This record gives sequence, C-alpha cells and structure tokens, in this order.
Amino acid sequence: MTDRELFFRHMAQTSSFPLALEVEKAEGIYLYGPDGKKYMDLISGIAVSCIGHRHPEVVKAIKDQADRFMHLMVYGEFVQSPQAQLAKLLTENLPGSLDNVYLVNSGSEAVEGAIKLAKRHSGRTEVVSFRNAYHGSSHGSLSVTGNEKLKQAYRPLVPGVRFLDYNHKEQLETITGKTACVIAETIQGEAGVITPCHGFLKALRKRCDETRALLILDEIQAGCGRSGTLWAFEQFDVVPDILTLAKGMGGGMPIGAFISSSEVMKSLTHDPVLGHISTFGGNAVCAAASKATLEFIIKNKLWEQAVRKEKRFRQNLNHPAIKKIRGKGLMLALEFEDFKQNKTIIDRCIEQGLVTDWFLFADHCMRIAPPLIITEEQIDEACQIIMNALD
Repeated sequence: MTDRELFFRHMAQTSSFPLALEVEKAEGIYLYGPDGKKYMDLISGIAVSCIGHRHPEVVKAIKDQADRFMHLMVYGEFVQSPQAQLAKLLTENLPGSLDNVYLVNSGSEAVEGAIKLAKRHSGRTEVVSFRNAYHGSSHGSLSVTGNEKLKQAYRPLVPGVRFLDYNHKEQLETITGKTACVIAETIQGEAGVITPCHGFLKALRKRCDETRALLILDEIQAGCGRSGTLWAFEQFDVVPDILTLAKGMGGGMPIGAFISSSEVMKSLTHDPVLGHISTFGGNAVCAAASKATLEFIIKNKLWEQAVRKEKRFRQNLNHPAIKKIRGKGLMLALEFEDFKQNKTIIDRCIEQGLVTDWFLFADHCMRIAPPLIITEEQIDEACQIIMNALD
C-alpha cells in the first residue's frame, strides 16, 4: 500500500476533507512533494517553523544532544544542561518577575499547567477567559477556549470558567476577588488575528492587580518574534504573572513552557508535592533545539525583520476582494467575503505552489504566518501567487 492509502486507512482524520498534501522533504520555507513539486510554506506548520524547516543550527543542536543522551527522568532528581541552559536563555530575555520556567510538550499543556498554578497559588477557583480565544484542545484548555461550536460536543468541561468580550474594557469590572486568573491571548490568533485596542491590556493588568487575580498571557502563536517584538506583550506595556509559550520556540520540535516568578512557581512544590508533573516535558533533545532556535531569533533580531516584512505584504496585497488585512508582524489575516471565497482562493494558491489555510474561528480569513526568515523576494513571489489566485 502507498503512504497515501495508509494515511486514509489508518491515520485518524479530524475532518472529512483533509488536504492530504504529500510531503517528502522540507527545507527553509519550502515543502517538497514526492514528485519534486515545490510549495512555499506560508503558515510555518501553524506558526511553528519560525526559522524555517530543518534550520542547520537546530539540526546540529539535535544531533549533538542525541549523541549525549535523549530521555532521562525529566522532573525529579536529574540536573540536565539542555533544560537549565534553555531556562537561562528565556529568563535573560524576559522581565525580571518571569524568572522560573516549567517546560512541557505543547501549548495545550502549557495552558493546563498555567491554570493549575494560578488556582494553586491564589486558592481561588474561578477562571476568566475571552470569547473567540483559542488555548488548546485538551479538556482544561478547551474549557477556557471561547468558541461554543468547538466545545459543545465535549461538555461537561471544567467548571468555574466565565467569558468576557475581548477589547471591551467595561466588562473587566466583572473580574472580582473570587477570580483565580484571567487568561488572554496577547493577540487573538484563531479569531483571525485580533489585536488589543488601545489601553485594553493595561486596563486588564490594572483590574487583575486590584483583585489580586493572576494574569496569564498566552503567546503560543504570537511569541518568539512573530508579532514584531520578541514577546508580543512588550508592545502593550504590560507584564503577565504567567506567560505560556510553545509552537515557534521549538524550531520544529515539540516543546512548550509556562513561566512565572519563583515565588508563584513554588506553589507546585507542596500540598501536594509534585503539584504538576510531565514525563516528557523538557526532553533534552527538544530543549536543545529550542535553545538553538531562540538563540538564532535573538542574535538576528528577527522581530525587527518581521515589522519590515509585514509592510511588504501589506503593500503587495492590494486587491478589491481583500476586505481588510489584520495583524502585526508576520502574524496576519486577509479577510474575504465568506468561507467559500476564501477556500477557493486557498485551493488555487496550493495548486500554484503556495500553502496557506484559514482560521478556526474566522474561516473567511486567510492565514499568513510564514517562517520569519522569508526574504522580501519570496514575499513578492507569495503575494503574486495570491493576487493571481484572486484574479
């Protein structure tokens, strides 16, 4: 049987219309089919391959670490250099209050750990989130995801979660002394790249301070340079109590983190001991890949390039069918009339060698989230394909 036949027979499908694009190799910003056809990856595996596929520095870090050791007992008794060095790199490039790192395997796990930490530290149970937020697909992270269509088949979910409207400052008054934490994407991703309006995140930070609720900012998509600063919250003059990361921090390897202060994180060490554990979180090979990825982003200040490249996309994508371009840096959404139009354009782009897709809660919008290393010439090429598809 061919791989395609095996895919449809034995791989669990999450939709009735999988793209089923067969990929034999990936390098830089390109995917290659078994027939040699080349596709430009304009979504980076959903904001994951932020410095491109198989970046040589990441591949070297993986091979070097695999030559030493791969999996040990992750949490417990062993001091492992890849974990320690990655935590050092992260905390050196974050505000001083975010000095303690818990490594996990994914964004969903980072959210799960962050919510547990907030409940444990605060002694409270209520969690406040926002409509059209996406925080993951596991039971707890789905509970704080703000789209009922995605959730309704899996109820009952975790109790004690309330939802507010993003960018509605007046609703922040409903955060009270009963609230353990408020979780928000710094920039809402699956809603179609919704940025916070002026003063919204500062007002949210102020209300959390007033009620002593912890503020969790989810930068699983927006972090690691994608939005135009190393961390998206830097653009809005706020610092979270807990930060969640994943996706782009691994350079293609599965890793995530929730980061807080030493004082808050100590809540997981007692009553009960081992308050949060993970068999594979902080795997040595993944940690080594993450360190190499972040070092490359920081050394080359790729967030500054993201700002310049955003302008190039906006200048080139000038068509009456595009109702609006939303977003920051290389985290953009092209808004069309409806899903039917968007899907037609996406299919045409793929036929012409450009891979893109839509958003979970905004299926009328096309996602643009290429590797941060994309060149201006490649941006021009990508935009020309999109414009051809529109015509």
